[in-house]
Amino acid sequence: MANFAYKARNPQGQLINGQLDAESAQTVAQTLNSRGLIPIAIEPIAGSADLLEQFAQWRALRALNINDLILFSRQMYSLTKAGVPLSRAISSLSDSSRNIALKQALVGITRKLESGQPLSQAMAQYDKIFPLLLLSIVNVGETTGSLEQAFLQISHYLEREKDTENRIKTALRYPGMVIAAISIALVIVNIYVIPAFKGMFDKMGAQLPWQTRLLMSISEFTVNYWPHLLAGLVAAALLFAKYLENPDGLRQWHWFLLKIPAVGSIVERATMERFSRAFAMILNAGVPLIQGIAIVSKAVGNEYIGDKLHKMRIGIEKGDSISRMAKSIGLFPPLVIQMIMVGEESGNIAEMLHEVADFYEGEIDAELKTLSSVIEPVLIVVIGIMVLVLALGIFLPMWDLSTNMHR
Repeated sequence: MANFAYKARNPQGQLINGQLDAESAQTVAQTLNSRGLIPIAIEPIAGSADLLEQFAQWRALRALNINDLILFSRQMYSLTKAGVPLSRAISSLSDSSRNIALKQALVGITRKLESGQPLSQAMAQYDKIFPLLLLSIVNVGETTGSLEQAFLQISHYLEREKDTENRIKTALRYPGMVIAAISIALVIVNIYVIPAFKGMFDKMGAQLPWQTRLLMSISEFTVNYWPHLLAGLVAAALLFAKYLENPDGLRQWHWFLLKIPAVGSIVERATMERFSRAFAMILNAGVPLIQGIAIVSKAVGNEYIGDKLHKMRIGIEKGDSISRMAKSIGLFPPLVIQMIMVGEESGNIAEMLHEVADFYEGEIDAELKTLSSVIEPVLIVVIGIMVLVLALGIFLPMWDLSTNMHR
């Protein structure tokens, strides 16, 4: 929580200054309104939070993952179905939560529930913890009186998300480990192995082939300028992180991910599966079509595809059909567009979107099964080239020296 300084006027028009601890300026404004005050200015007090506390909160947010949200949704479903009051349910979950960020959020939500705020509004003030999609489903469930079903839908959706995520990670684990091993091997060879051979070759005073001289030059550069190389890598990482903070930069990076051979198609299909399943869930929950697309386009996890879906929403707002706009944005294959068209004609678009999500799930499985067969030959070629270069650069001069000594 941060400390905010505020200026407000009471019902008599008198100016009041003060400070409040809150999660955000919006929370301060709501607190002041509940006290009958009209906020004029709300500003955070610089340096009010301890650096160690900020670092701990940052680590807690980084540690928060989909498993925490799945567990939260399951427990909320069980407690609300059993008829436990919301404030008591949230309070009990805050006591058992292992993640500090989630625990603090649940404590804050409990206070807001006790002060009379609805659950969706209280949770919305912790948008770094709870994604927009989850907040929208909770809001609809709260409005329609079926909150337990809302949490059940969320838990099922998140479980499917986790399953897809785990399958992709499992498929990419082997190539990732091989690439990491190759990188470590290159560093060790450059820093330790080649300099040892260089000393031996210098003592012999032999004429070295160009392959060996090239390896020696690269190794010497690495050993002499490794601080500069390390600083360059850190600077490049910081610049890249800054680039991703820009919306246009993040959109371009997400577009690039879709164009990576073998991997890009998996990323695209996983994103479209997420869109289809989330959109079907949000329509089943009772969210209006246009609002649903707006919510899901921000929740798909890819800014480039999200931008395409935003254009799709604009076209539907102008009176176009979902199927025509789905075709115009160029993301859906013809089979999927036909399924969406059938859903439009039958009036059951949510069911068809579930079919679309299952279609993409099958596509992802097929892509993952062939991913290893595509990547393994590339890795074998890379390793073969490394071995060939090392053999020519290190063992060829040794062979020449051995031959000359036997003559």
